[in-house]
Amino acid sequence: MSQLYQQIDSNKRKTYILMFLFVVFICLITWIFSKSFGWGYEVVFIAGFFSIITSLYSYYGGYQVALSSAGAKEISNQNNPYLYRMVENLSITAGIKMPKVYIIPDNAINAFATGRDPEHSHIAVTSGAIEKLENEELEGVIAHEMSHIKNYDIRLMTIVIICVGIITLLSQFFLRGRLFSSRDNDKGSGQLGAILVIIGLVLAILSPLFAQLIQLAVSRKREYLADASGALLTRYADGLANALEKIKLEDRQLIRTNKATAHLYISSPFKIGANGIGRAFATHPPIDDRIKKLRAMSI
Repeated sequence: MSQLYQQIDSNKRKTYILMFLFVVFICLITWIFSKSFGWGYEVVFIAGFFSIITSLYSYYGGYQVALSSAGAKEISNQNNPYLYRMVENLSITAGIKMPKVYIIPDNAINAFATGRDPEHSHIAVTSGAIEKLENEELEGVIAHEMSHIKNYDIRLMTIVIICVGIITLLSQFFLRGRLFSSRDNDKGSGQLGAILVIIGLVLAILSPLFAQLIQLAVSRKREYLADASGALLTRYADGLANALEKIKLEDRQLIRTNKATAHLYISSPFKIGANGIGRAFATHPPIDDRIKKLRAMSI
């Protein structure tokens, strides 16, 4: 239990650290490109202001990006009493406010949770999961997502979506800007200018990779913890293990996939059957390893 509380405190700290580093990184890369292009310092201030606004939006409204990108539709007790009551019962067991419930119109088996804290949380489940999973298996999936909410994983993971997206867009903007910018700025810019141009281009090329590594760092370990916490919540580890086995056997990609939101899902929304470099950059730990750990749990 102490490990769970430590994880919650760690997630809260990392959220604010990530937001701060995001603002610093945007200002730094903008300064380098402003020197490279011959722009004034006002560009850096604009970028700093933009990154602060973006960070605040990701904190308070980032969940909307995840839900809309998945095509999720909110339901009520009247629309789908089976799913709604299952989420309601598990939230009572977990001791948290009931999340808003959404269905993703997709035949693949998957689900995710998002939001900034347990009081402002959302759970989205695919129609395929509702149709194909047995009651205990679906409970295991929802309990996993409920654990992400209770452990404050959702806040950190939701903010990562915005950070990854903005860094990628910014790098593309500067790369294209460099191609179409006037070469007059390069003439007489001196050795320092040439060095800054090289640094800027390297950052523009590698910054999406850095963003991807950040995404991986906040995702993999939390899946193991959510698996264990979810199993403790339902008192039936085999339920989630069986659901993961069905996901593995089906290996179906979601219709609407997005690399920025992939780490939110209980399993990758892309094809699981990756190997080599693909596995090294996967947002989730190996599904076989997760199943093995769940099977070994004694509750």
